[in-house]
Amino acid sequence: MTSTLNYRPSTSGTTGSTTNTLDRQASLSSFPSSRTASNPSIRNGAPATTPPMPGRGGSISSSRSPSTPSSNQRTAQRSEAARSNARLKSQYPADSTERHVEYILVASFHVDRGPIMEHQYPGAISGDENMLAELMLPDQAHVRKQDWTIFFLHKDTSEDDEKEEEAEESLGEGKTLNGHITDNEEESRKAASSNGSALKTLQEQEEIEGGEGPPLIYVLNLVNTKQDTTAKRGAVVKAMAICTRHSFLHIYKPLLLLALEEYFRAPFPETLAALYDAVNLMDLSLMPRLTVLERNILQASDTKDLFIEKFEQMIKQKTAEDSKSKELPAPESPERGGTESSRLAARYNTPRDTHEFESRVIYNQIPIPIKIPTSTSAETVGDFSLIKLIQAFSTPHASSPQPFLIHPHLTTGGAYTHPVSVLVNAILTQKRVIFLGHNQPSGEVAEAVLAACALASGGVLRGFTRHAFPYTDLTKIDELLNVPGFIAGVTNPAFANHPEWWDLLCDLPTGRMKISNKLDPAQITDGLVYFQQQNPGYASSMGGLGGSGVPSLPASADGTGDSAFMDDLLRSISSRHGESAIRSKWRDYVIKFTRIAAAFEESVYGASALFVGAAVADAGAHGVHGHGYVWPDDTARARELGANVWRIEGWRNTRSYYAFIQDLAAVWERRPIRSIDLAHHHDRLRCLKLSHEDSAAIYLALAASVRTYDEICQLLTVTPESNAGLFYISLGLFHQEVKVRLATVELLERIMLHEAGRHFWAGLSRFSKLAFVRVKRDLDGAVAKANGSVDSPVENGHEAGLDARVRAMGMAG
Repeated sequence: MTSTLNYRPSTSGTTGSTTNTLDRQASLSSFPSSRTASNPSIRNGAPATTPPMPGRGGSISSSRSPSTPSSNQRTAQRSEAARSNARLKSQYPADSTERHVEYILVASFHVDRGPIMEHQYPGAISGDENMLAELMLPDQAHVRKQDWTIFFLHKDTSEDDEKEEEAEESLGEGKTLNGHITDNEEESRKAASSNGSALKTLQEQEEIEGGEGPPLIYVLNLVNTKQDTTAKRGAVVKAMAICTRHSFLHIYKPLLLLALEEYFRAPFPETLAALYDAVNLMDLSLMPRLTVLERNILQASDTKDLFIEKFEQMIKQKTAEDSKSKELPAPESPERGGTESSRLAARYNTPRDTHEFESRVIYNQIPIPIKIPTSTSAETVGDFSLIKLIQAFSTPHASSPQPFLIHPHLTTGGAYTHPVSVLVNAILTQKRVIFLGHNQPSGEVAEAVLAACALASGGVLRGFTRHAFPYTDLTKIDELLNVPGFIAGVTNPAFANHPEWWDLLCDLPTGRMKISNKLDPAQITDGLVYFQQQNPGYASSMGGLGGSGVPSLPASADGTGDSAFMDDLLRSISSRHGESAIRSKWRDYVIKFTRIAAAFEESVYGASALFVGAAVADAGAHGVHGHGYVWPDDTARARELGANVWRIEGWRNTRSYYAFIQDLAAVWERRPIRSIDLAHHHDRLRCLKLSHEDSAAIYLALAASVRTYDEICQLLTVTPESNAGLFYISLGLFHQEVKVRLATVELLERIMLHEAGRHFWAGLSRFSKLAFVRVKRDLDGAVAKANGSVDSPVENGHEAGLDARVRAMGMAG
């Protein structure tokens, strides 16, 4: 079977032709390109390119002293005003050439020829159209009235190199014999130059994404079966698919339902053209572009008006543009009293929930409301439910647990490891996972695959969906087995009879999982040997490296904490905490795993690429030092590392591990605070019983380093609502040292004035807020009293440092 599909764009019709080699589109395939190496050239935990380490000059200076609360408030207000005046960018600008939907496909089942492709708009995807038709018409589709499927198309990067070479040749061949350039040649050269710039931009985008290649094309497919007595088999089966580069492809489901019904009535290309034009006219220009830190804050919070200021600013900018285009005064102009401008502003509404941007599509004169996720996590494709996936395999396990075949990478808690933990371990260690849904709609199987990818990712790791196949069948088994560590969904029960095809089989109807007896045993690595030598007391939990490499944990042992975590997760589900709360918990779980893996590498190999800037964090900036995960004591540290050592070593040679290293290096370049590890010191406040001196050093360091908008965003990412919010920071209001209490007040004041921080402040308890008011009132009274003394530390309204204000409170006392 040919897995490469060459597609050519066309301005109209169902077929297209290329008139210029530079306009040729790259090939598409339902399988990743064979030219992409499954394992990048990174070994022994070191990235191919060492992340640049920042200098210590200036970035870790502690010479800054906090200002007075009043001056601090004025500074924050000026900073906020400057940010509000800066023009916000849209995620999808109105003048962007990128289409929301690139292709619309229609396939049908022919009695004699099988699945066939009927129409492709706006251009034909040439190549193996039969493969596309088979994906659009899954097994047993005729027995169901309606079914949904999702699959991905990969770009064949072999043609990208040809495009780049052709662009360079066009640039080099622009001159004539006498050295002059004609008008036609000048136009050709400009076109080639533009094409070369586009290729360069695409390459830079691929580098940011970790070198995995160009973005996937996500395909949402709807299959309908209509009973028809005039047909040979009494029914007509047709499928319509939308191809897009947006991972939130589920928003197009209402449109597909209407369009396919319309196509049954009018099976012509004009029906596809109407849908194509309607979806690409969808206006998303008022959706603000959020930074990485802002996206993390938004995803971890349930607050419905978080970052509402950004949406208001986008509306203000749009209204000003509309006023200018109509030659009207700007909204703030007093010439018209704001009447006409207010009328223009009324056309745009702020979203009721900032997690979703509300728009609409006019299709066949019907306004269809659309809700687009404002921020999506890595590996989040479509609309799925983690709760549904967890319950599907937790309920049978709770009622009648069955032992697994022991494998150290998968059964980290012994033979009765929770099935969801086994699934996550299998995906993390790049095992071949198959979801089998016999006699179930293919849409149910695809949803389980997408949910499993998001589960293992936690919004942190990536590299799973690119090698996932939400739906496939037996005809593509050869190509599937060439993909290492795939995650596939199938409906044919024949897969269950071939354990050599998979490492973990997840049976959706029964809710049971099975580890293949053909799975290769885990290999003994240097990391395992070194850890055993350093911690001989925990060799038993590793099964003895001289034996079979099978963990020999007692039934009651929970060294990884996975069992307790799953119990807490199921309690949250039974308490109806909601999908977002469960996703936040999984994000924290994956982050914890990566931090434990970094600690393991530092312990065994002496350094870790999973923590960039360890030397800077240990330099002692602002009087504190240290980095990484926090344990109560060395015994707990060794015990948890010993319980996780097998799956850490199994993860260290996977795609997601290498991609995570590259992501960390890219994030480090944009991180506002590099001098201290905020997560480490917040965990020390949360988990350890610190002395007054140690806790004072942390509070003072936080107050000194967290000042700007981006720095506050970075702090809020380590204090989500699921992690008690600002509670542990507010405990500084009760510290015995006056200086610490004042520093905490200043820090909380800055957070209160922050767009997102004000919501975190609102989440604090009344007891903490009263303590804040009391400390601030005492400070204001002391400063006012000191201003009336001869040796006042604050004269003529000038700012005083923290030490001066401490002396003022001492004088007032």
